[in-house]
Amino acid sequence: MDKLNGLSHLFMTMFLHNFAVFMVVPAITDVTMTALCPGQDECSLAIYLTGFQQAMIGVGTLVMMPLLGNLSDKYGRKAILTVPMTLTIIPIGILAYSRTKKFFYVYYVFKILISMVCEGSVPCLALAYVADNIPESGRSTAFGILSGIGSAAFVCGTLSARFLSTALTFQVSTLIAVIGAVYMKFFLQDSIIDDKHLYTPIISQGKPTISKVNGKLESNKHVFKALHFLKDLTSILNSSLTITQAAIVAFFSNLADVGLHGSMMYFLKARFHFDKNQFADLMVISGIAGTVSQLLLMPILAPILGEARLLSIGLFFHCIHMFLYSIAWSSLVPYASAMFSILFVFSQPCIRSIVSKQVGPHEQGKAQGCISGICSVAHIVSPLVFSPLTALFLSEKAPFDFPGFSIMCIGFASMISFVQSMMLRVVPPISS
Repeated sequence: MDKLNGLSHLFMTMFLHNFAVFMVVPAITDVTMTALCPGQDECSLAIYLTGFQQAMIGVGTLVMMPLLGNLSDKYGRKAILTVPMTLTIIPIGILAYSRTKKFFYVYYVFKILISMVCEGSVPCLALAYVADNIPESGRSTAFGILSGIGSAAFVCGTLSARFLSTALTFQVSTLIAVIGAVYMKFFLQDSIIDDKHLYTPIISQGKPTISKVNGKLESNKHVFKALHFLKDLTSILNSSLTITQAAIVAFFSNLADVGLHGSMMYFLKARFHFDKNQFADLMVISGIAGTVSQLLLMPILAPILGEARLLSIGLFFHCIHMFLYSIAWSSLVPYASAMFSILFVFSQPCIRSIVSKQVGPHEQGKAQGCISGICSVAHIVSPLVFSPLTALFLSEKAPFDFPGFSIMCIGFASMISFVQSMMLRVVPPISS
């Protein structure tokens, strides 16, 4: 419990960051549709641009996640965490200033470029930070609490968006993102591994250590090693069958998550004419259920059932959640489906906890970064497959009348991850 109390500043940093990021989610669909297709409830251009954005972000994160994770092993979590915490402010600030078509395209470009570097890096580095400070026996609980903090921020952010105008939503989000970066800078202490291998500061106060081999800086050697992210990815995946299986589960789970994220709002807008407020209502229900689950249920169930079994339970209800969306016959069905998040939110913290126990203390950043890199592949593939499918079945050119067909296909991707999770065999932690 004392160690969890020591993570309070990390939890507050994650809360502020996630609050700012999630706050704009209910409004972004309306902003996109208004900028590109004013007065319409269906817009193929918006769907394709969203899909392209997701694919490009996936390409960037595929490269950057293992690299940032590896660099954080060398230079410290806080030093690397500063980069995404600061850059994330820029695209939100652009829409806080104006949401006209011109400024939307400026936002669109900056969002792609910055997210290629920053997308997913904050939770990835936060997970590595937790693994540095919490022993293996308590990591599943700690990861669940961290995920619950994110869900709580999701609820607070979407609830705020529900009662604010679109303009004020982006302005408040920008302010909170700035507060989060400043809070992290002054209050968050860097994690320290109790070992002879100490972090190398990016900006050293002393003289650099010179290697006698070729007279090169030792720090350059570390950077050179960090750039071999593909080699690190291969070595991590080959180091354990459990990690390989977890990576497959993570890939198909994220393939479904990204597909649903890119399709659901456009589906609901075209099918039931949802707007910002209804999106926020839906997200609040899902967020409250997820928060209760991660903060109350997961700490109780994880020690009893184990992470592998809890992972399978979460993925099973993830499939049910998506299939219900796909066949929604009434605007009330999405609200009922959102309640399943009380069970399917188990999946991501369980995957991360399983992986963290398969590597040593000095490979936590690398391992979490590599799993995030695998997830980034899903971010590339998913929009390329599901965005055209969504646009087709929401248009008048659909081969048959089934607007939720693309979401049903996304549900089948989630089912693959569920089947793979049933075959997952967790071996004893490497450090024991």
